Amino acid sequence: MVALAQRYGSGRALPRHVAVIMDGNGRWAKSRGLPRLAGHKAGIEPVRTMVEHCAQRGIEVLTLFAFSSENWRRPRDEINGLMTLFVEALRKEVAELDANGIRLRFIGQLQSLGSELNKAIEAAELRTRDNARMELTLAVAYGGRWDMVEAARQLARDVAAGKLQVEQIDEAAFAAALASAALPAVDLLIRSGGEQRLSNFLLWELAYSELYFSDTLWPDFSAAELDAAFDFYTSRQRRFGRTGDQIEAEGC
Repeated sequence: MVALAQRYGSGRALPRHVAVIMDGNGRWAKSRGLPRLAGHKAGIEPVRTMVEHCAQRGIEVLTLFAFSSENWRRPRDEINGLMTLFVEALRKEVAELDANGIRLRFIGQLQSLGSELNKAIEAAELRTRDNARMELTLAVAYGGRWDMVEAARQLARDVAAGKLQVEQIDEAAFAAALASAALPAVDLLIRSGGEQRLSNFLLWELAYSELYFSDTLWPDFSAAELDAAFDFYTSRQRRFGRTGDQIEAEGC
């Protein structure tokens, strides 16, 4: 941690919660004349790099957008290949994650993933549930709008059951009904692949996030790229509605 303090200086803390949209696998494969699934396979190594370096830097939570609810519209053979890849990666990687103190969680419409993948997910979450070094959350079959609609439905059910009064529904109550309720707000969003949009990812949680967009396609995303994102983050003045003068007066 001394090296980190020397790199980033005082008063410029690293983010607690980093979220990543891993974009560019298909384009990486296409540029090499390979099938899209080859790009997804190549994208596993930068995931390892991201997890390892975030853990080393003391990041508390890393959330990766692995598969969106809109991705079901992709060609069936690509989807089938992705589901197989997920199962294989889980079974292969969970032991190392566990050994390194990483807790693994999943959010999204998990019931849509099939029994084999759900069994692998349950086993991975159970094996790593007591780990506390860093939490790795994978958003699978996830959509931000879906998440907010589900939260609204849950609050409506609670009101109908007499567990909650309408007047008690505030931002905190809504946030507590989201899939990410156990996580801190996202401080830094990183998106690879050159696109500059949120793609229906963690819409509520990204309200005050710093947004870092990289032109690098995900299979080529490196530790140096992650450091560049951290450098960007520590250069930002996070105001949360206050003025720059107020932040400076408070020494933030």
